[in-house]
Amino acid sequence: MSFQILFFIVMGASFLIQMLLKRRMEKYSNVVNPLGLTGKEIAEAMLRENGIYDVKVISTPGQLTDHYNPLDKTVNLSEMVYDSNSITAAAVSAHECGHAVQHATSYSMLGLRSRLVPIVNLSSKVMPILILAGFFLLKMSPLPLFIGIILYGATTFFAFVTLPVEFDASRRALNWLEAKGLSGESYAMSKDGLKWAAMTYVLNAVASLINLLYYISILNKRN
Repeated sequence: MSFQILFFIVMGASFLIQMLLKRRMEKYSNVVNPLGLTGKEIAEAMLRENGIYDVKVISTPGQLTDHYNPLDKTVNLSEMVYDSNSITAAAVSAHECGHAVQHATSYSMLGLRSRLVPIVNLSSKVMPILILAGFFLLKMSPLPLFIGIILYGATTFFAFVTLPVEFDASRRALNWLEAKGLSGESYAMSKDGLKWAAMTYVLNAVASLINLLYYISILNKRN
């Protein structure tokens, strides 16, 4: 099976999982969590109970825009999470606080991921140009494509480093929610939503790896 076919299969699977994730989140956003707390209240409680007092919980526009920013120490919750007391809000806000706990406890993989961010940001700007130029100039010189592959390798490595960071944040979130009394169907819904969210990162990493191997195969044929 060619790299192109594998890539399109993974992209198709990624699209389906994105659709499933959206439907799950919408479904669970209509179910009130038994804790009776909004996303903001859950985030503040989880931070407080982990001894974290220098992280702010703020609202951010859009959907699925939730994230933790280690630079300004903010847990950013989307509008549908911040003021909602749904299962989705509970799971998402606790997950983002999981990242804040990782930061506060110097979780090694989060530290590695943070150190890679400047490299990946630079790579994303110049790597596409080098890859494209590498294809056109391949008969003359393999150097542009080689450098482009090195940079693309950095982004692929970043994608795989992201996986344990996301899975660990979800584990911390679910453990905290369970300890607070979330159980049964409510717990299962929270776990299911976070599982599908994690799968999007898995497929992104796999797609990146397939692309990297494809570029390497092109360079090997030239050599």
